[in-house]
Amino acid sequence: QSKGKKPLFVQLVLDNIWSLYEAVMKRDKEKIEKIVTSLGLRIGARESRHADPKVHLNAICSQWLPISDAVLSMVCNKVPSPLDITAERVEKLMCVGARTFDSLPPETRELKSAFMKCSSEETAPVIVFVSKMFPVDAKALPQNKPR
Repeated sequence: QSKGKKPLFVQLVLDNIWSLYEAVMKRDKEKIEKIVTSLGLRIGARESRHADPKVHLNAICSQWLPISDAVLSMVCNKVPSPLDITAERVEKLMCVGARTFDSLPPETRELKSAFMKCSSEETAPVIVFVSKMFPVDAKALPQNKPR
């Protein structure tokens, strides 16, 4: 890194986010309009006129870099394919606590092959694995947020 030069990530990502943040917080309408137009976004008048600039900032950011799309894309790119799972790992996932795979009912043990095939055929059993559950206030869900 040369003296006075910013890292590439700062130049391409952080500076743009900071520029957007400053424009919205200072309510610089010309700069905001330029940014929104260059990104091809459509921000509602309600969000644009809101008294809290964070609402406007959230509206722009959620269209520009939607977190759900970004996370799903990263998960698809980084998480290994379910088809690459080992038989040992399947058995671990199917067992709870100190219980062994052999102690499971025969119907459950038969699901092991379906688990490993990851088939989408009509006749294939549907298998869902819930790793963790977190309580969430219903008001925090996107469909319940005020518009």
